[in-house]
Amino acid sequence: MGPGAASVTPMRCDVIAEGVVAAVKEVGLKVPLVVRLEGTNVDQGKKILNESGLDINSADDLDDAAQKIVAAVKKG
Repeated sequence: MGPGAASVTPMRCDVIAEGVVAAVKEVGLKVPLVVRLEGTNVDQGKKILNESGLDINSADDLDDAAQKIVAAVKKG
């Protein structure tokens, strides 16, 4: 690795999703939340978010996330 380069550890999406769900349960949400996950265990992470019973939606990419936010805002 050259100067300024860093080793990147793949993100475990299931762990991230569990953290997001825990944070939302602790602080609450007043608006819908859209989360884009990328890394290992993406399917498990999406399942955790989608089955949480909270107003959290998973997105496949940034375009999908933007569309879901617009739909959520229109829905009110």
